[in-house]
Amino acid sequence: MTNTAPSPELLARLVCPITKGPVRYDPASNSIISPQAGLAFPVHDGIPVMLPEQAATLED
Repeated sequence: MTNTAPSPELLARLVCPITKGPVRYDPASNSIISPQAGLAFPVHDGIPVMLPEQAATLED
């Protein structure tokens, strides 16, 4: 899998599937970050995997 960022158009439409709050892309971890939920959702080939069971817990 490549480390490809999601398109800006897609990022503008994404929300956290748990909190329905805003998310952001983190290029360092190639993840979609939900600060409210404290989760990082993986991105595979530019496609965010917004499944709670696939998310990693953010470290403080």
